Amino acid sequence: MFEEKIRSIAEKTEIILLPEMFSTGFSMEPARLGENMNGPTVSWMKKMAAEKKAVLAGSIIAEEEGKYFNRLVWALPTGETGWYDKRHLFAFAGEDKCYKAGKKRFIASVNGWKINVLVCYDLRFPVWARQSGSGDEYDLLICVANWPERRIHAWKTLLVARAIENQCFVAGLNRVGSDGNQIEYNGDSMIVDPLGQVLYQSEREEVYTFTLHKQKLTEVRERFPFLRDADHFLIET
Repeated sequence: MFEEKIRSIAEKTEIILLPEMFSTGFSMEPARLGENMNGPTVSWMKKMAAEKKAVLAGSIIAEEEGKYFNRLVWALPTGETGWYDKRHLFAFAGEDKCYKAGKKRFIASVNGWKINVLVCYDLRFPVWARQSGSGDEYDLLICVANWPERRIHAWKTLLVARAIENQCFVAGLNRVGSDGNQIEYNGDSMIVDPLGQVLYQSEREEVYTFTLHKQKLTEVRERFPFLRDADHFLIET
């Protein structure tokens, strides 16, 4: 299904996003569903990235030396991969009992853009996403998620908040439909500009392409240099 949707993209595309745990759904059974970085899902991601000549990113259940991670894989068309392990594990659903938390941020570079990535629950924790005082750590914040409809107001609010406080574009990709536990997901995938204006929002299953312009980002940061006044701090891991 994902392969068909990815191949349907006709526009020249730099980054293609898939949801959190896109190959399994959000699951607390990593021993049954996890695979290592040489497994079939990552191999498929590399193949599709090469075919579309674009970065393909989404989160999977990754196994490493007997430990499991909710890992966003960043597959480049060259066959190389980077990854980010979800920092904040959703204890409300027992994720902290099944997975190991990540310790490092992952900021990628694509076509002159610096891109920071989060996975779902990370979005609730502003310190982890916060720009440094210089305000140029990253230009785009991406969050892939399995965020349920019953708490969707928080999702929409936090996406806008992260854009405003970090003066960056934000792209939040959420799943739709029902999962195996009869939990409903209504999407509300969004793209938000550095002033917090929603540029795109959808509650349905679809493939949507949007072009971001660096000039808009530069204009906002130059006109409103708020990040210069930000607090300085260090995060201990």
